[in-house]
Amino acid sequence: MINKTTILAVRTLVHLARERNNSVRSPRQIADALGESPSYLAKVTRLLGRADITRADKGTHGGVYLSRPPREITLLEIVEACQGAIVGDYCRSNCDKRLICSYHAAAEELRAAMVGVLSQWTLARLMERTSSSKAMDLGGLVCLMAGRQPMNAAMR
Repeated sequence: MINKTTILAVRTLVHLARERNNSVRSPRQIADALGESPSYLAKVTRLLGRADITRADKGTHGGVYLSRPPREITLLEIVEACQGAIVGDYCRSNCDKRLICSYHAAAEELRAAMVGVLSQWTLARLMERTSSSKAMDLGGLVCLMAGRQPMNAAMR
């Protein structure tokens, strides 16, 4: 449901939100900090910029930064920036909503639930319990928001 691009977008935004004074970071700096591919991270930051979640400054000291405070950025905005709008209307016609089949009613209910949950979660709320330095061990599972360490740090 939430793909790799969206997960990296959330990790990127958490990283930017943790920076003091909303400082500008290049995609390469962010990629290095998160242990990700710079070219893939550049793609993600372009998606976030198009959705007005981040802004970019060009030039030698350029980079990306949050366009507004973390409490104003919802998980729904991030998901839709990376994956497109969440759809639930699978009818191919403008049918009366009272007459739709059970499948379409279920699909619309699912869409409404997803939009409702994703709208309630803000970037600030996502940051409340994430680890900024090391991946948390959750009984054999690795926290995706904590990310992985860069290869050179793991070899020490």
